[in-house]
Amino acid sequence: MLCKSTGCFPNMQYLCAKSFDMNTIGLGNALVDVLLQLKEEEILSKIGVKKGAMDMISEEQMIAIQSSNQDLKRTLTPGGSVCNTMRAMAALGANTGYIGKIGQDDNAVFYENALKEVGVTPNFIRTEGVSGCCTVLISPDGERTMCTFLGPAPTILPSEISEEMLSSYDCIYIEGYLLVNEELVRSTMQKAKKQGLKVALDLSNFNIVNSFRGLLDEIIPEYVDILFSNESEAEAFTGLKAEEAVRKLSTFVDISIVTIGREGAFIGSKGTIIRVAAEGGKPKDTTGAGDNFAAGFLYGQSIGATLEQSARIGSMLAGYVIDVIGPQIQDDKWEQIKLKVKHIVG
Repeated sequence: MLCKSTGCFPNMQYLCAKSFDMNTIGLGNALVDVLLQLKEEEILSKIGVKKGAMDMISEEQMIAIQSSNQDLKRTLTPGGSVCNTMRAMAALGANTGYIGKIGQDDNAVFYENALKEVGVTPNFIRTEGVSGCCTVLISPDGERTMCTFLGPAPTILPSEISEEMLSSYDCIYIEGYLLVNEELVRSTMQKAKKQGLKVALDLSNFNIVNSFRGLLDEIIPEYVDILFSNESEAEAFTGLKAEEAVRKLSTFVDISIVTIGREGAFIGSKGTIIRVAAEGGKPKDTTGAGDNFAAGFLYGQSIGATLEQSARIGSMLAGYVIDVIGPQIQDDKWEQIKLKVKHIVG
């Protein structure tokens, strides 16, 4: 695909690392994350959720869970996986935007201000009512369990995504959770391709893969250039373990990425498979690890870094975020991170 910014073709392996600048816009579920640090895991069984799962809940259930655990330490942060990715890319210096649907409440104001503060251009569609919220229950071992009230987040209409929104960008990153809105995803991918954008998709959850397998079989080879998944999502889609799954997936797309937690990640492209190691120590909280890996990888690609360099940047960001509670890396770490990025790309 021709780079709009420089007029060159971005070679996935090594070209124009100094001059290429790929503007990226994200489309996702706009959710405010409320992170609760559990003292004991028995709370999960009382609530009726399985550890490590992501369950959809009603507005009433959200209120009940949060109000009955007022004594727990909590953190409020803008969330939704694609939002996390765009924020991290912006912190690295990338030009990013975000499309989402929010309500008219205080959480909506908080969300928009948080994006502007880090330099992400918001493209919000507003509606009446309460914004979406994800209650993240963090176990003592760092594992997170998510109870998600989507609110208006997944109700974006295809007509609400204009070609003008996409015209300033070179890549769009879409989360798999939006596949519940089939026409939105299909229409947006079509508009992106018409505008000459690359399309990156994250499979998001193995339940999403199982529920929308037919749709994925259609849209991935037709529209998707870069495909992100973790090992459970990749196995659900291909029936194969991570290394063979990434090889299979790379026959459908230009670049496939399968993250494997503490074991790192596999990257596949045009018959070549690369493995990078994970970074970071014992996790305090794994929330946002995959989102930040995607941010690092897409940022690397946006500056023309090689696949391995891009994956190393992603692994580094994931290593930083698992050392904090929540999906965002601490502000005082970014200068250090930028120096490490310069070292990685030479």
